[in-house]
Amino acid sequence: MSTDGGFYSIIDYTVDGPSTQAELVEVFAEIQERWVSFYPGYRSARFHVSTDGTRVYNIVHWASEADYRAFVETSDTEGRMAAIVTALEGLSGKAEPRMSGVPTYTVTREVGPRTRG
Repeated sequence: MSTDGGFYSIIDYTVDGPSTQAELVEVFAEIQERWVSFYPGYRSARFHVSTDGTRVYNIVHWASEADYRAFVETSDTEGRMAAIVTALEGLSGKAEPRMSGVPTYTVTREVGPRTRG
């Protein structure tokens, strides 16, 4: 179990099937690599797809909220957002964002494995 909470941005999309899931993961991974991954404090982007083919979660891990805020303040948000729009328009299926408000989170508690006793 990790003791490092970090800071997270969790991006949630509904999609119209497994092939769109795969496409969305591919284009969003490329966006992470091209637009985000080199910023200080960036740890990783994990992509989770639902087994029913209807959802994709992109969980972006930052070392701290300050690192995330610095990214927001100094990155090319306009260019990144344009890349996201282009990527979504290029999908063969449909994908819609499900976030409401700012999709940022901190870890407050984690329950790890233990032995039965």
